[in-house]
Amino acid sequence: MTQPEPSLRLWNLSVPRHRVGTEVLAGATTFIVMSYIIFVNPLILGFAGVAPLQGKGLAFGAAMTSTCLVAGLMSVLMGLYTNRAIALAPGMGLNAVVAYQLVAGLGLSWPAAMGVVFLEGVAITLLVLTGFREAVMNAIPVALKKAISVGIGLFILFIGLWQAGIVVQDPSGATPVALGKLEGVPVLVAVVGLVLTIALTVKGVRGALVLSIVAATLAAVALNAAFGFHAFPTPGAAVLPEHLFAVPDFSLVGAVEPLGAFKALGVTTAVLTVFSLMLADFFDTLGTLVGVGAQAGYLDKDGRFEDVRKPLLVDSLAAVAGGALSASSCTTYVESQAGVQAGGRTGLTAVVTGVLFLLFMPFAPLVAIVPKEATAGALIAVGVMMFGVLVNRDDGLDLTRPEDAWPIVITLVVMPLTYSITNGIGAGFIVYTLIRLLQRRRDSVVMYLSSAAFLVYFLRGALLSALAR
Repeated sequence: MTQPEPSLRLWNLSVPRHRVGTEVLAGATTFIVMSYIIFVNPLILGFAGVAPLQGKGLAFGAAMTSTCLVAGLMSVLMGLYTNRAIALAPGMGLNAVVAYQLVAGLGLSWPAAMGVVFLEGVAITLLVLTGFREAVMNAIPVALKKAISVGIGLFILFIGLWQAGIVVQDPSGATPVALGKLEGVPVLVAVVGLVLTIALTVKGVRGALVLSIVAATLAAVALNAAFGFHAFPTPGAAVLPEHLFAVPDFSLVGAVEPLGAFKALGVTTAVLTVFSLMLADFFDTLGTLVGVGAQAGYLDKDGRFEDVRKPLLVDSLAAVAGGALSASSCTTYVESQAGVQAGGRTGLTAVVTGVLFLLFMPFAPLVAIVPKEATAGALIAVGVMMFGVLVNRDDGLDLTRPEDAWPIVITLVVMPLTYSITNGIGAGFIVYTLIRLLQRRRDSVVMYLSSAAFLVYFLRGALLSALAR
């Protein structure tokens, strides 16, 4: 009689022994691809004189510590509780809303802005506990789920092309985007990383993504030194730091006033502000779970994420934690796809990613060595791989039918071109619901409610302007 293979078990985490090495490597891959957030999040939060930061070294270190702390703790929790290869960190886009809209635009204090993040996390947690968030995810039709997954792939690919300098904002303003000059050391490093990623992936080399990132980083450091350490515009990138160790600064932890926005803005404006941030967080996560789940095999034959309430609950609690720890809203990361492509399938991948975030709190200067160009090839590869969900699985999709074609195409295009997962999902929802109404065909009440919420989301600027008059 064959004995069952021993497994590594802890809480809900369960990993067959023979997969431990693959999962650890996948976790390291996810961390490396996500590590930019350790420095980018404090930089964004420090925009326009955010009170606790203002570009000063000590406060920047405090924001960096909060970023690593919430990413580490919530990624570990996700792995142990859900056994899924999904990592979390302060969300790009959500941190920009905090800095540009809440603080610079509305004039909220830092604790009040963190209070908005805290409250939107509480609101999403209640939606998870009542089952509404799960109902929304299950109500999304197969056509939209596939569109969301591939749209995220295009979004990641677009980020990779931008980080590589291959796609740039047109300086003349004649077109929204343009082809970069394709010159200089940063572009060379990105191309080296991309070519190496393609070569290693085609050859089936284990750890292709992380190997390409490490190799590109080493090349960047060598080339930067050859050009007098002026080849990369990002401070600290491709430069060996003077000090590998920095004492973590926890001074921003707990700097939150849950009701501060209501005192400063009034009830109506504060409610709309919390709602808009909540909706962005709500659907960013749904899109990420669909995209990651499709690649990792977490979706059943009907396209439903199995036992989805667990990751949704961790994600909602992460938003609460992000506000409480003054790191902006913490959410599931689409870069988890990199770990999945590296073979990650269990929660050990997320645990390893989280542990690395925690371990790098005192060694954060070391992470600054990795320039964004060194990770571009891996992101482009992940984006290409996500097109695999379009493989025919007899799902009944027919792009000659408007109810399939319009939502899919709109979602695919809007997501990368507006640089927002939420915008793409919202546009797809509204178009899908409109077509169903025009065809006089009934659909889920949840879809109607979600589409109505998206209308408020897209019109929130006009609503706030009207209220201000």
